Amino acid sequence: MKRVLVSWSSGKDCAWALYLLRQQPDIEIVGLLTTINSKFDRVAMHGTRRTILEAQAAATGLPLWKVPLPWPCSSDDYEQQMTEVCTRAVHERIDAIAFGDLFLRDVRAYREKQLQNTGIEPIFPLWEIPTPELARSMIAGGLHAKLVCVDSKQLDPSFAGRKFESGLLEELPPNIDPCGERGEFHSCVYDGPMFTHPIALEPGEIVDRDGFIYADFKLAETSMA
Repeated sequence: MKRVLVSWSSGKDCAWALYLLRQQPDIEIVGLLTTINSKFDRVAMHGTRRTILEAQAAATGLPLWKVPLPWPCSSDDYEQQMTEVCTRAVHERIDAIAFGDLFLRDVRAYREKQLQNTGIEPIFPLWEIPTPELARSMIAGGLHAKLVCVDSKQLDPSFAGRKFESGLLEELPPNIDPCGERGEFHSCVYDGPMFTHPIALEPGEIVDRDGFIYADFKLAETSMA
């Protein structure tokens, strides 16, 4: 049995990777690994609130490994934190970390280099699944997510805050990857087959930070009761 941590960004790809891995009888998922921007108390890159992240972990029934990152965060800072994660993982007899990467070879090569000689194997459950097919499979499979960050240099800001669904896919310009793999957008999952129950979200403000359009969400009162 291979003991696996899932690198968890709060978005659709890592959630779907978790769902697929749980269907493999030789895999035991032992936790979710997330980097947190310490200054803003949010998931790095996606901007998801820590409270939502913790609700996601509760809905998966898995422990959450939170890795605090300083802001600004240098490459050295990041690599030092990940070295400590790997040391802990080896101590806890974890064999691999799973990533939701889809096709960017430079990103995969970086992860493989960082884990080389650590005793931890990088695995990529979604690797090279054609992204139009993957996006449709997620939606048909019951995954529900919101677009929480849009790169306005690549995609119109009006997509921020929208639901990841078939209608949205149809409206994406042809140069935009359906899964946002080139950083066109990031998402936050609030329901799906990887959860035991949905997470109720309330929309907040939409803000522009250096060309990245963030749609804020918070837990609905019903989720916090």
